[in-house]
Amino acid sequence: MYTPSYFDNPDLPALHDMLRRHPFALLVTPHAGEVHLTHLPFHLIAERGPKGTLEAHLARINPHCDAILAGAPSAVVFHGPDGYISPRWYVDPAKNVPTWNYVAVHVHGTPKPIAEPATLLALIGRLTDEHEAYIDKPWSIREAQAYVERLTGHILGFGPSGMMGGTIEGNNAARIDLTEKILAFLQALDGDSARLPIR
Repeated sequence: MYTPSYFDNPDLPALHDMLRRHPFALLVTPHAGEVHLTHLPFHLIAERGPKGTLEAHLARINPHCDAILAGAPSAVVFHGPDGYISPRWYVDPAKNVPTWNYVAVHVHGTPKPIAEPATLLALIGRLTDEHEAYIDKPWSIREAQAYVERLTGHILGFGPSGMMGGTIEGNNAARIDLTEKILAFLQALDGDSARLPIR
């Protein structure tokens, strides 16, 4: 991903936080003349590997599995908040142009297939527990152990680890009052734009 130096974010804890807040990402794997694209929820294990490790799973019927089993390198694209920035929000609209602020993290690595049933069940359990934590009465795979065990033969788990890079494209105005003005406009909006970082 092309990232101008002034938008690059090398802060690993901040990148990890973005992945946890926005775990639904796009897995991209070129293989055998095709580019496989699958949207998946990912679970981050921050302490595994130099920059952390992601894990997820696919339905075995998905041709993307063949690319992973072949050892093809992949990229995982995470999207955070994004939104349009109007020149009208600047002190001098005639000296500015529209832009689009966004947050994105790309992770590059070679997925390691996970097919062993017990390891696969543990992977599914971690992903489920992470998101069930926000439910009043969290569900656990232990409640449907026999059913989930039967499903493991129909899915392929994987855990890519490798390079991680993030972009936070925000307002780079030197004047604090200008930055705060744009932030005020964003906070008045509904949706993801209100959560954009401005710097």
